[in-house]
Parts: sequence; structure tokens; C-alpha cells
Amino acid sequence: MSSSPEGTRLAQQLRFDQQHIWHPYASMTQPSPVFMVTGAEGVRLHLAEGQQLIDGMASWWSVIHGYNHPRLNQAAQQQLERFAHVMFGGLTHEPAVELAQRLVDITPRGLDRVFFADSGSVSVEVAIKMALQYQQARQRPEKNRLISLRRGYHGDTFAAMSVCDPVTGMHQLFKGALAEQIFLPAPSTPWGEAINSNDLTALEHTLAQHHHEVAALILEPVVQGAGGMRFYSADYLRHARRLCDQYDVLLIADEIATGFGRTGALFACDHAGITPDILCVGKALTGGYMTLAATLTQAHLADTISSSGAGCFMHGPTFMANPLACAVACESIDLLLEQDWYSRIQQLQQQLRTELAPAAQLSCVSDVRCLGGIGVIELHQPVSLQQIQPWFVEQGVWVRPFGKLVYIMPPYIISEADLKFLCAAIIRVLQRL
Repeated sequence: MSSSPEGTRLAQQLRFDQQHIWHPYASMTQPSPVFMVTGAEGVRLHLAEGQQLIDGMASWWSVIHGYNHPRLNQAAQQQLERFAHVMFGGLTHEPAVELAQRLVDITPRGLDRVFFADSGSVSVEVAIKMALQYQQARQRPEKNRLISLRRGYHGDTFAAMSVCDPVTGMHQLFKGALAEQIFLPAPSTPWGEAINSNDLTALEHTLAQHHHEVAALILEPVVQGAGGMRFYSADYLRHARRLCDQYDVLLIADEIATGFGRTGALFACDHAGITPDILCVGKALTGGYMTLAATLTQAHLADTISSSGAGCFMHGPTFMANPLACAVACESIDLLLEQDWYSRIQQLQQQLRTELAPAAQLSCVSDVRCLGGIGVIELHQPVSLQQIQPWFVEQGVWVRPFGKLVYIMPPYIISEADLKFLCAAIIRVLQRL
């Protein structure tokens, strides 16, 4: 950072940040390095030191159209000139109505009731509350637990933590304070194959044994994200849908990471042709511009909840359906659907497989796998973020590993040349390990 007045000011801000600001999954006594962003354009982050980094993370998988997109900027500006926010209790507005219409149109058939939430974790909280309140309304209060998958991750709020893997899901510290849920083995059937007998037996046995006390099965369709970046068979979803129906258990699909094209289908449930009872979306919903999520459900659930007990659904965030966020989300969805997004994701998948393949020859690497716009390198040992993060920055890329996983989910607009550079930089860094 330069010794100019501007450089001095930014250096002071970084020191303040290190002393006072608690970053996600970070220690205040042994902080990981942080880098000051002063601008962002397309797939590039501009740092205070003058560097430009190709962003392989799409800001935790959300910035699918890249940074500073003129159409998304315009949508935000136009709504800002009308009004930035208004409470959603007793009032409505055009951006919320238009966004709900788009979501009903593009999500799996039958999901035609939309509840807006503030973030992905909150949308999972809403889904769990919907499932529990639905069973209460049916006079089945004993159905108050959930089945979840090992290796799953659904967020960091309390109910969401309870359905994350209790061992690998980052939340072991809260054991005893969280609701105790029921866990299935993680699906072992590889992507593209019919469900194997072990997975099918475990799924059916768990539902048969616990259906009397279970409100819903929650899962991340096809891709288990922060719990391991694992890809599994879409056929598992088909059997989960069938068995949930058979055993009177709701199916919740957490598509916060997979929605809006990331896996090569608009929603990962589309790979199996199923409709869940409840669907959670977030992250890419606004193209990464601001926080917004939604929980969609079927009419009979909403009607059952609304006609019994409290007579309403017991949830209401202050910033629910924020008009700015809804306006940008509408434009982001339009931007996605106006292009041949499917071909673009297939191109990303093919190039990721080609460019990351050499990593499989490195002694530190145990597996390389790609699906849609997701590329994953799994290592034998966890990496030190303090060590490896500066190495990526030195190479001119932004990659944020966790545990044993070095992965990328770049913006869809990334060019062939930039993706080639990004993947080559990752391999160069891993060679240093």
C-alpha cells in the first residue's frame, strides 16, 4: 500500500479492522489476513494495493452476473428513486409482486406460495417453522423432528444449525443446546448413477422407523455444499420424494447454493423432475447485490397452516421483501433467463474439468470433481488459511478454501481466458504444498 495520504488512510482502516471487526469463521486473537477491496468490475476485485484479482468465489456463490452490472445497477437506482423500504405487514409493492410471479413461474411446478426472508439461513428457519406449524395444524404435534443428511449444511442460525451435520457441520460447540434431529448417512451414489441399494435401504429404513415423529426431511439436492462439496445421484431425490409421500413426511429442498442454474439445471430438483413441499432459495437470487431469500411452498401447506391454530404463519422479518432487493432480484432473474444459461453452464463445466484435471497428479490432492459451474479439489489434509490465502492473492486470484477443500464457483460471465488463468493459479499454489 502506498505512502500517500490515501494509502495511509487505508492502512489505518485495515489496522482498525484487525483490532475491532470480527469476520466470519475468524479468530480475534489469531486473525487471518484480510484484503481491502476498493472496487469490483466483471469478475475482478480491485484491491487497495493496486492488485486485481479474478474472483473464483462469486462472493460466496452469489454474484453470478459479475460485479457492477449496468442493468442491476439501474434496477437498484430506479427503485431507490421511488422508495428504499417499506414494511411488508399490511402493505405490498410492485417489486415483491413481480418477484413472486417470477419465482412461481420458474421453480418446480406446484410451489405457488412465496414467503420472503432476509438470508439463506433465515429461509431455512422459515422452512422448518412451516413444517412444524403444518404438523401442528394437522393435529400431529408429535411430528416435531427433522431428518437431515450427514455432510449437510443449511446455515448458521439455531434451527438451521440443528440440521447441519453434527460432527462435520461446524457447529459441534452447540451440541446440547440445539434440537436433536435424526441423521441419515450422506448419499454415496455418484452423480449420474441410479441409487444404490445401501442408500435406498438407509433412506427407507430411517423414514419407516421415525416417520411418526418426523415433520420433514431436509436436504441439499444433488450438491452438498459447505459440508463437503459432494455431488450425488439425482435418482436419490426421486426416491426421497416417493418415500416422503409414502410415510407422510414433508420434503424440504435447500437450493440456496444450487438455485438459478449453478448445477446445469435451473434448480437442482429439476435434475430429478421432482417438486419438494418446501423450497429455499437465496444467494444468487439478487445476483449478489444484497441479501434476500425466499421460502416457497405448496398451496395445501399454506392453507392448512392459515386455517388452523394461530390462523397465520408465525414469522415476520422487519426487512421482509425489501423493495430494493426485490427489484434487483427481478432484473437478475430476467438477465439469467434472457441468455442461453444452460449452454453457458455446460461450457463452464467442460472447461473446469479440463483445466483442473492436472491437479489430480499432485501428491496433496485426493480428488478432483466438477459439476455445472462448480469445480472442487479435495486435499488429503486441511489447509492453513493464514498460509494459503496470501499465496492465491499473489497469483492474482481470489479463492477461499475451507478444510480440505479448494473449490471455485465463478461468476457465469467469466471468460475462457480468465477461467484458464484462475485454474492454473490454483494448481501453482497447490504445487507449493
